[in-house]
Amino acid sequence: MTNRTAYLCLGSNVGDRALTMGLALGVLARAGLTIGARSSLYETPPWGPIPQGPYLNQVVEIQSPVAPRSLLFLALAVERMLGRDRPHEVRFGPRRIDIDILLFANENIAEPDLEIPHPRLLERAFALVPLTEIAPDIVVSGVRAADALAPLDRSGIVKVAAT
Repeated sequence: MTNRTAYLCLGSNVGDRALTMGLALGVLARAGLTIGARSSLYETPPWGPIPQGPYLNQVVEIQSPVAPRSLLFLALAVERMLGRDRPHEVRFGPRRIDIDILLFANENIAEPDLEIPHPRLLERAFALVPLTEIAPDIVVSGVRAADALAPLDRSGIVKVAAT
């Protein structure tokens, strides 16, 4: 199988957020993914009803030698390795690391545990801001990501570091 371009969104709001995200990228690279463009790090307000601290978010472009399901398996394994316990956490609660597949080539997948493009990508400024930084003309489900971002509330999203 040839490498295909995908975009991952990494997030963290527990512990040393930047360090954890850097560790995640290192493990993904050692597992065979080629890390391409990386957005800046953005501090973003938490999403959902659970009171918690702000997140750091980053979107990275990768070249994946594996299919989407294997990429999901790898992302979940990296999360577990870095201390995430999905079965015992509160939905939308704090987390040390979150790795979401936003896009994978031009694939459209709708399965119970894997949806590509990410089903709420076009509603989430915290993912669209870093995505459009590294892929300003990218189209998601027929919509230019920058156009989807334009009407969204970006208050509280602050660039903290370029990578």
